[in-house]
Amino acid sequence: MSNAILKTERGEVLNYSHSYGENYNNDVNTMPYVLSSSTSKTGVFDNETWYGTNSSNWNEPLPIDMQFNDGHKLQIVVYSVLMVISAIGNITVLALLIKRRLKSHSRIDMMLTHLAIADLLVTFLMMPLEIGWAATVQWRAGDIMCRVMAFFRTFGLHLSSFVLVCISVDRYYAVLQPLNLSKSRGKIMILIAWAMATLCSAPQPFIFHVEIHPNHTWYEQCVTYNTFSNDNYHTVYNILVMMFMYALPLLTIICSYASIYMEIFRHSRMPNSEGFRRSSIDVLGRAKRRTLKMTITIVMAFVICWTPYYVMSVWYWLDQKSAENVDQRVQKGLFLFACTNSCMNPIVYGIYNVKLRKKKKPDGVKSGQSSVILRNSAKYTRHSESIRSSSVWF
Repeated sequence: MSNAILKTERGEVLNYSHSYGENYNNDVNTMPYVLSSSTSKTGVFDNETWYGTNSSNWNEPLPIDMQFNDGHKLQIVVYSVLMVISAIGNITVLALLIKRRLKSHSRIDMMLTHLAIADLLVTFLMMPLEIGWAATVQWRAGDIMCRVMAFFRTFGLHLSSFVLVCISVDRYYAVLQPLNLSKSRGKIMILIAWAMATLCSAPQPFIFHVEIHPNHTWYEQCVTYNTFSNDNYHTVYNILVMMFMYALPLLTIICSYASIYMEIFRHSRMPNSEGFRRSSIDVLGRAKRRTLKMTITIVMAFVICWTPYYVMSVWYWLDQKSAENVDQRVQKGLFLFACTNSCMNPIVYGIYNVKLRKKKKPDGVKSGQSSVILRNSAKYTRHSESIRSSSVWF
């Protein structure tokens, strides 16, 4: 992902964003993949530049970042692997959640279902696009598809962030205000998450469009070039995207879980809360504790995967010159690492549900014997309770 300096016939210097640079220039793309995977208008070439008029130079060799190179091969391989893992994991989790919802309705299951849907949108819309774009280097799908895909490439990421916020707020009410819970609140929060994801992605089709390269007129790219009259406006837009996709959701999540643990700590310090120390019945039942741990782990995966990428973006905004010295492979690697978040959620869900099944099933007991043991255990419990109650009268 590079930005070449181009001079028009009037001698003006323009930033032309084009696709996928690899070791050709050490520039950092602010929100390069969030806004465009390869088309952010953010950097300036310090090395070789393209100068020329709007004439077709068929005989001139293209710069390395405008040709298919090793960087594209690596991206194709990594995205393909991530897509397969994410597809298998999220489809499996989605099927399990739908099956569970048919038996019993749960707010957290509903929210995890929408989180899996968001990850599948990233898996089947953004990742294949990245693979195809890396293979062709230039954009060959036309202006309409450029605008449509620009919308969907951020939509899934926004939706995933907002659903995590819904899960955190739901856990807050479940633990701190269980009496105020309502069935409709979860559905309303999810509807707001979808609406906010749509609203935040709506500018994308108006910002991205197909441009013809001023020098190589046969070369087309889906870019933000020529959309903003001032680079500062583009930076402001990138910052707003980061705020709504990462910073504000993260702040809400931190506040929600901090409040939960402060309440738990406060109850654990109370002198009359020995029962809480034994089994946490005062504040959290076992099911709630397991769900709380699972959702916190999902949130931690989101933070770990996306934070390095956004730190790199902020670094670029604050000190562009020093940020440009970072190896381009590191920059690409940060976003590829961020994309692994779509694979992490089903893994976390699977780990916690496997643990739950192991705890429920005694060691050495076959699946066919578990129901018999549970029935015998229930009979024994009722029998012992009747003995204890009768002994009171004697």
